[in-house]
Amino acid sequence: MPMKNLLVAFNGSDGSVAALRYAASLAERFGAHVTAMLAHSGHEVIDKRSRWIPKEARALLDAVNTDILREIEERFEAERTRLGLANALQLTEVTGRVDTVLSEAARHYDTLIVGTRSDDDDGHVTLHPDRIALLSGRPVIVVPAGYDAGAANSHIALAWDGGRAAARALSDSLRLVEDEGRVSVLTVGPRTAWPIEDLMLHLSRHGVEAIHENWPTTHPVADTVLTWCNKHAPSLLVLGAFEHSKFREDFLGGVTTDILSRTKIPVLLSH
Repeated sequence: MPMKNLLVAFNGSDGSVAALRYAASLAERFGAHVTAMLAHSGHEVIDKRSRWIPKEARALLDAVNTDILREIEERFEAERTRLGLANALQLTEVTGRVDTVLSEAARHYDTLIVGTRSDDDDGHVTLHPDRIALLSGRPVIVVPAGYDAGAANSHIALAWDGGRAAARALSDSLRLVEDEGRVSVLTVGPRTAWPIEDLMLHLSRHGVEAIHENWPTTHPVADTVLTWCNKHAPSLLVLGAFEHSKFREDFLGGVTTDILSRTKIPVLLSH
């Protein structure tokens, strides 16, 4: 079943602009509907309810919050006009913890499309694609800032270790592979003992041409996958997010975090 109902997170960043353009391209390809959402926390760094905060200061804080949101809305309107979607796409504002809001909303859509996180994003609209993939139960497509090549997925790279998250990511991505599309299965170091030939047969039965690229344990996973993608230019990298614990990834660094911080192409995350 093709994707028909897409949610895109828009927070005014360059990454969110790239995500909106990618969502529009994907919607055109599948005849899908796109919903845009601005999730923000309210930027309440000071409790304005305190009687010690002068009313003038409260008004100033409200004005700053409003100005930030209006700037984001203005950028959205400009982009919506550029895409020719003036009457077909609206921006919905939702207040709350950004990652939680988007995770809960995503469960009502086929996929969530977001931009890569930037240190320059305003704090009350910052989102974390990896956390959302972990919490939402839905695939998350992460589009790097500046990416504008559309959503034609004739060649997908699949990072495969045979684990549960990788299997989920594979299943989520098959709806995106074009007719007569290709999948490059990338394995680095140890994986489950189940024969890789069964995966290749599975892909062939879906009408997908597949090849297998393998590297030994001595190769670092993120560097190997990213180098291969830079050389062969697939249109999408498919990745099972956090096969190990999120705490371990955050504390020690991990493949998911490393790839998202350096990718030049969209990444589909599933958990």
